[in-house]
This record gives sequence, structure tokens and C-alpha cells, in this order.
Amino acid sequence: MPKPGPVAAVRIARLEAYLARVAARRDVPHIVMGVESVDGRFRWAGASGPAAPEGPAMTPETPYFIASIDKLFNAIIAMTLVEQGTLDLDAPLPRYLPATLWTGLHRVGDVDRSGDVRVAHLLSHTSGLPDWLEDRPAGGASLVARVEREGDVSMSMEEMAAYVRDRLTPHFPPQDTASPKARARYSDTNYMLLAAILEAVTGGPLAAAHQHWLYRPLGMTRTWVEGQSRPGVDGAAPAALWFGDRAMAIPGLMRSFRGVFSTVGDQVRLLRALVRGELFEQPETLGRMQHWRRFGLPRDAAALRAPNWPIEYGFGMMRFAVPRWLPPFRPAPAVVGHTGSTGTWLFHCPERDLLVAGAVDQVTAGPLPFRTLPALLRAL
Repeated sequence: MPKPGPVAAVRIARLEAYLARVAARRDVPHIVMGVESVDGRFRWAGASGPAAPEGPAMTPETPYFIASIDKLFNAIIAMTLVEQGTLDLDAPLPRYLPATLWTGLHRVGDVDRSGDVRVAHLLSHTSGLPDWLEDRPAGGASLVARVEREGDVSMSMEEMAAYVRDRLTPHFPPQDTASPKARARYSDTNYMLLAAILEAVTGGPLAAAHQHWLYRPLGMTRTWVEGQSRPGVDGAAPAALWFGDRAMAIPGLMRSFRGVFSTVGDQVRLLRALVRGELFEQPETLGRMQHWRRFGLPRDAAALRAPNWPIEYGFGMMRFAVPRWLPPFRPAPAVVGHTGSTGTWLFHCPERDLLVAGAVDQVTAGPLPFRTLPALLRAL
């Protein structure tokens, strides 16, 4: 390998120092990270810690659960179908889903707004639907809290819809997506319904759509949808997922929400193709995905765990920039991409022309990317 030039050498030293600082945190069992320039001239990847308890060391090639970064994957496929004319953003849920999946999902008292929820509401988190994983039913714990306490659970799409309909309450009516004042609140229910729509429109499992539009054309050989596909490359076990100081085994829940496993290299490959305009036929499609709406301030425990102010959201994409008036009064460049609740991130920094992916695989580390990446970007 050629010796890196002086600028690249400084970057690598700073990246390795950042990796070591994050790895030293008490709540981080391991870390993997990759940084590349969009033009591909600079590439670096590193990892630290064991991939699993008493397991092999984490490496840049170790697959891991990407959590909600898969929303970006599904949004790209949705917008591809929009370009092809097989998916309508303004269509209500009843056009694509059976009544068992949409009836009564958005009911407040005697008013049922379920039929008013459109595909665009799901993509932009403007439906007002409760979050099937994070919202708490009256007198009970959230589903994710129950899993953390009691262990794995498996739910069909119909069971998820019934849980939302019977146990949870919507937060606000479906919004006017054309209005700059439209409210947005992060909800995994939106993207569960979107996954069901993608399967209905394409006539096959979600994994087949991922393979057809993303994995195969981009050479993402180490990425799969749990329970639906698995690449036969080298049989490497994925990294463990942690809750505090213990590893979690939740294959049933991961199959339920069609969880995706990938590597930093595969994800950077996808994001590079997206920002270079290689995934869509029409240049304006990416612009439609970047019609930003800012999340509100968190007012309950579920919103505290989810992406919230000052994060902005488009269609399956986040935009994050540190407000100039917040301490330490050193704004970092804005980044665009997505994160996951288990401390995963995939971002493009237009100002630095860099692509950054990584994970710490810790259920309690959802805010970590927003707290640490600004310092890294300032250093780079």
C-alpha cells in the first residue's frame, strides 16, 4: 500500500485518536468506523474491542445491525418506485394495504383518521402515528422496554398493527406535507407500514427489493435483511448487540421489523452512489427526499429516545447541524444521512466531502453520534 501523504496522515492520526476516545467510554463495548471521501481518494477504516463476548476482535469487515439506517434504504426504494410510476406518494394507505393493517391505526375518540394517512406521511414522519416500539400504552411499559427487561419477542405485521390500534394513541392528525409548519415526530410504525407497502407493490419480500435495487447493483455483498436473506460470503458472525453490560439476543424482534445487517464499507458504497446521483433516473428525486422539517422538542420519554430537535427530517434522511448559539459555540459542518437507536450512523458531510459510517452496537447509545461526530468533523 502506498504511504499516505501528509494531509491524509494527519487525518488518519485524528481518526485513530477519535476511535480510541470513543472505545474508552464505559458504555461502548466495541466500535467500528469508516471514513471516505466522496471521490474515493481517501479511505480509512478502524475498529476496536471484541465483536461479541469472548468472541473475535471487531474489524471493519464485521457485519452489524444498522438499526434505523435501514429507513434510508427503504426510502430510496420507495422513491425509485415513485419514479417508475408504481408508487404514489399522495396515495392513502388503503390503496396498498389490507384493512387489517390500516383500519383504526389513527383513531382519537370517535374520529378515525387512518384513511387520511398517505405514503408521504410515512416517509416524512408527519402521520402522527404512535411508535410501536417506543411509545408506552396506558399503565404499561413500551415494547422496547419489555424486551430489554424480559427478552426477545416476535410479532407479525398484523400483530404490530393490532398493538398500535388497541394499545397506543396517536400524537397529532396527519399533517399537510406541503406546509412548512407541518409537525414531524419520529415513529417506527411509519416505516413498518412503508415496508409492507413496498412488499405489496413489488410482490415479494423486502429482501428481494433490497437485492434488486441496492445490494446487487452496488456490490453490497455483506448486507442482508434478517430472516429473509443472508449472503454466503464467508459465514462471519455479526457483531453482538448490547444493552448496558450484557449482550442481547433478539432474533425474533429483528425478524419482526426486518432488521438489516451490513458493514461500514457496504453502507458507504450506498451513500456515495446516492450523493453522486447514481441511484435515481431523475436528479430532482434526491431533492424531494431533502425537503426538511425539524422535529419538535421532546415532551415525553419516547420522544427523548428518538431523534428530536434540532434534527431535521426529509424522506428517510436526517440533516443535523449544531446550532451556532449552543455551547461550545463552535459550529460543526452539517451532515446528511441517518442514525440508528443502537449507536449507528451513516452520514455525508457536504462541506468536507466526506462519508462517515460506524457503530457501537449499544442500545443505550442512540444519542452518541450527535454528541461525538461534530468534534470529529471539526478536527477533519
